[in-house]
Amino acid sequence: MSGHSKWANIRIRKGKQDAKRGKLFTKLSKEILIAGKGGPDPESNFRLKVAIQKAKENNVPSTNIERLLDKIRGGGQESYDEITYEGYGPHGVAVLVEAATDNRNRTAAQIRTIFSRHGGNLGEGGCVAWLFDKRGFILVEDESLDEEALLMAAMEAGALDMEADGGTFSIYTEPTELHQVKDALESAGIQPREVQFTMLPKNTVACDREAASSVMQLLEILEEHDDVQNVYANADIPDEVLEELEAGVA
Repeated sequence: MSGHSKWANIRIRKGKQDAKRGKLFTKLSKEILIAGKGGPDPESNFRLKVAIQKAKENNVPSTNIERLLDKIRGGGQESYDEITYEGYGPHGVAVLVEAATDNRNRTAAQIRTIFSRHGGNLGEGGCVAWLFDKRGFILVEDESLDEEALLMAAMEAGALDMEADGGTFSIYTEPTELHQVKDALESAGIQPREVQFTMLPKNTVACDREAASSVMQLLEILEEHDDVQNVYANADIPDEVLEELEAGVA
């Protein structure tokens, strides 16, 4: 797989660890509340629909989700500012950090400190955003699927690209086509493991084991921050190095 797929999959697996620490539920709940600003009906607010589905996929109780939707309908949800921080990590790896905060000054200072303490530096807005494209992302895990048939179904539905690694398939779409491609796959009997929006790097930075270790340390600590919703990087890490690091993180 290319670097962006690896990091997407690292984040998916890491989500299971976050759940053990109780952080993932908080992040997913916050995303539902933020998405709800676009309207309380998931059928007309696709971002909210994706947020709800992601919460369900990660075992957030339905009662919790319904309470959040009640807050949205009643206009009583907390107010969060969405901010994207941009900077460079060790070895020139570009990093995008999506955060939701009720205190911009506090979060900015803390994110800046994390970058500086782990071999990176926080930059100005726009300094690395141009290195990424916003995309829809669908993850399918099914070893029984025929790769060519899945590719054809995805492309006919409007997907841009698909990458395969054994029985794991990463499908990318334009953001506006994510809902259409997801529905087409489900109509064909294919159940996605993950459906979300992502930032896809246009180019990647090759990382050896030493570089990958320092980069991953920065990314892990950023993701652990309470206000951080998503972290994206253009690191390209060899499979064998990735497996070593994952074993160390698990």
